[in-house]
Amino acid sequence: MKALELNDVSVFYGAVRGVEGVSLYVDEGEIVALLGANGAGKSTVLKAVSGLIHPRHGTISFFGEPFAKLSAHRRVIGGLVHVPEGRRIFTTLTIGENLELGAYGTQRSRTERAQRLGEVLALFPLLEQHFERLAGTLSGGEQQVLAIARAMMSNPRVLMIDEPSLGLDPQKVDIVYDMLEEVAALGTTVLLVEQNVALALEIASRAYVLQQGSVVLSGRSASLAQDSRLSDAYLGKATHDHG
Repeated sequence: MKALELNDVSVFYGAVRGVEGVSLYVDEGEIVALLGANGAGKSTVLKAVSGLIHPRHGTISFFGEPFAKLSAHRRVIGGLVHVPEGRRIFTTLTIGENLELGAYGTQRSRTERAQRLGEVLALFPLLEQHFERLAGTLSGGEQQVLAIARAMMSNPRVLMIDEPSLGLDPQKVDIVYDMLEEVAALGTTVLLVEQNVALALEIASRAYVLQQGSVVLSGRSASLAQDSRLSDAYLGKATHDHG
């Protein structure tokens, strides 16, 4: 089943085009990457899906149900969680307090939230060891793990994550990506925006490439990794394919 489907979605910021005519889908349980150079429109797609901005036209469906009339917080309650670029954790709160905020507004009982906290800490043992530490004292990689763990507190059906490797050293990137693979293995669908193309294609089964706000290339990760048009899209050369 398609967990997420965008059909001919266009977003404008005033008169400026953010994305135009974007169509893509993510099957349930799949990891799909959204690739492209800076300013290609990747973050705009995620914001449109999460309800932070509204498309001028086109449709977005979540497990077959249209999203248009649902507010951003209703989408979270429904099982869609967005981890934005830059992590956005609460640095003056402890790890535990950050995690508890991840379940805020999910309409679960205190007992259910406590049970979910136990499940998330089992998945992210690093955080359990430092439960009382202030989040601001964590390294960049640890903060990214916390951001993912906080998102998992609401037990999402779909996790969207924007630039998880940004600013991290290679060892920390490996830790973060291992976490994402584990999250997906437990049944959460993942839509990943990533600048690091090789890394994204390693973890994702399929990918879409955006250039100047439109999808110019798509396909299985293994075939895209061998496709010269992928580097063309990053260098700004014209390319178009609906494969």
